Order: sequence, then structure tokens, then C-alpha cells
Amino acid sequence: MDVEFQCAIVLGAKVMDDGAPSPALARRVAHAVTLARAGMVDNLLMSGGPVSHPVPEAHVMRALAVAAGIAPDRVHVEDRSRNTIDNARKSAPIVSAQGWDRLLLVTDSFHLPRARLIFAAHGLKVAVSGARPDRPSTEWVLAHLREVPAMIKTLARLYVIG
Repeated sequence: MDVEFQCAIVLGAKVMDDGAPSPALARRVAHAVTLARAGMVDNLLMSGGPVSHPVPEAHVMRALAVAAGIAPDRVHVEDRSRNTIDNARKSAPIVSAQGWDRLLLVTDSFHLPRARLIFAAHGLKVAVSGARPDRPSTEWVLAHLREVPAMIKTLARLYVIG
């Protein structure tokens, strides 16, 4: 029997100055690993370049997933993107080359509506699954609020500026 999704595209987040994953990065990978272990997804595509640290987010994410027991041949990387639009642009050719069409997008829950819109604008039809912290914090609430101006900026970048 086939798994529900051929691939979960896991969006990156900050790598700390010492090379450790930020809580958001660790949370997203842990969520994707849980889905893979449950048999919901076959492959993981870690998407994220060297944004705040010289090591690409995708490499840190891959190491976390493999350390958590996911077979290395199931964990793929897109390691050049610097933002969510780049995640979609640079993941699309990998998805196409692999022939994946049942896709799940994994990111923090507050980021899902904007991320889904971006991926759709780049021809990737995705279902979504959001990672959440064990305890919502002030930072978590503020992240939700930041998504309003981020959505406006994204709409302008996708449909007005081009």
C-alpha cells in the first residue's frame, strides 16, 4: 500500500551561530520525522540555504532527521533557498525530477497559509501540516501577527512586482 504522501517538503528556519538548530528548525524537522515514522510520508525534502549561518539549513535538517532514524536515502536536500519563495522555486525542479505529485508541506502552523499560497503560485499543489510548540509563547503569538504584513508583502512580490 502506498503512503499518503510521496514527499514532505520541510521548510527551513534559523541555524544558530554555533550551528545548532533554532527551536523552529528542530520543531519542523521533528514534526516531519513523526509523519515519516507514522508512514504518512515516504521522502523528506529539506529546503533551506545558508541564510543566518554558513551551513545551509537543509544540511542541519537532514542531519537531525537521519539522527532521528530516518534512512539517509529518504532525506533529500534543497540547499540554496534564502526565503519561502526561494523554497518553492528551488524545490519545484527536485519534485519534478523525482516524479513526486502527492506533496505535504511542513512548516510552523502560523506560516502555512502564506507558504501554501507561494507553493501554489509555483505550480506545486501541496497539502499542509503545521508544527507547533509544546507551549505557545509570546514569540509564537508575535510570529502569528508578523504573518499579516508578510502576506501582504508576499502577494505584492508574487502578483504585482513579479
